[in-house]
Amino acid sequence: MADDDSSQEKTEEATPKKLDKAREEGQVPRSKELTTTAVLLAGTLGLVFFGSLLAGKMMTIIRMNFQMSRESIFDTEFMFAQLGASFWQAFLGLIPFFSIVLVAAIAGPVALGGWLFSTKSLAPKLDRMDPIKGLGRMFSAKSLIELVKAIGKILVVVGVAFVLLKSMQDALLGLANEGIEQGIIHSVTLSLWAAVFLSSATIIIAMVDIPFQIWDHAKKLKMSRQDIKDEMKDSEGKPEVKGKIRQMQQQIAQSRMMASVPDADVVITNPTHYSIALKYNPETMQTPILLAKGVDFMALKIREVAKEKKIEFVEAPLLARAIYNTTDLDEEIPAGLYVAVAQVLAYIFQLREFRKGQGERPQHPRKIDVPKDMSHY
Repeated sequence: MADDDSSQEKTEEATPKKLDKAREEGQVPRSKELTTTAVLLAGTLGLVFFGSLLAGKMMTIIRMNFQMSRESIFDTEFMFAQLGASFWQAFLGLIPFFSIVLVAAIAGPVALGGWLFSTKSLAPKLDRMDPIKGLGRMFSAKSLIELVKAIGKILVVVGVAFVLLKSMQDALLGLANEGIEQGIIHSVTLSLWAAVFLSSATIIIAMVDIPFQIWDHAKKLKMSRQDIKDEMKDSEGKPEVKGKIRQMQQQIAQSRMMASVPDADVVITNPTHYSIALKYNPETMQTPILLAKGVDFMALKIREVAKEKKIEFVEAPLLARAIYNTTDLDEEIPAGLYVAVAQVLAYIFQLREFRKGQGERPQHPRKIDVPKDMSHY
């Protein structure tokens, strides 16, 4: 009973299949704090770098609309054109700022969890509308953590703001002694850099939140040992999956086998139903090796490759069947067939010498000795 209970505890890391399924459903680690930090920093830095451009476009719009003659004001066509020109100037001033903010808004979520668009995460879930479960979520451990994070953000931002005010105290008090134009420029500069530093303070919150979100996501997807067993049964136990695996294994084995046929010294045939490809190198091998074997269609394919590569054929029905049923691929032939195979190989090697112009033409072995205990195959 204890074993059954322990097997149901979700102590195992999620399998690749579980992770892929979760990703399809839109379940990936995301950090709102990282996105907030990215947008705030991009926005404030955008104002620092593009603020002068935006201010210049605003001044252009003000001049365009406050420096008009009385006739232009009452000219409908001119006013529409003036409105269009004002919008265009505003667009030119705002587009760099909005572009950098848009990039940050996309890069923030993508930086943790990667790019993902899932319609399943948009589908309505009835359990979210359950008030009982809603109350449970309000008083859950996750809600408590979110509360702690919110308090932490306030404390961090307030702390950084206090340090900033202390460091800028002399500069802020000195604004009263500056001219209007210089004071405005100086105050805007101080405000922008203060915003940058306050935005940077959220990096501390993001650095804490990112590991938590990764850990929380992994915890949600953890599996029990029984879950893993069920998943393996579901994926590997299906007849169609097993059949597909066997088919792929057979195709790989057949491809490898057919690739080794050109290395054979002889192909022993039935003559039509069986084909056996053997290789023997007296200098490196103690006994012949079976490179390929097949019946019917596969036997025909072996003969076709052998014929194309000009490999010799020997018709020996009993020997072909015996080797086919007693020997696996890339294995040595059994000791009981040494004599029979030696007869075939001796004939092949003598035939090679004859074709080189050395010696007489050998006679095809009339009787190949196959042991009685192997001849029944």
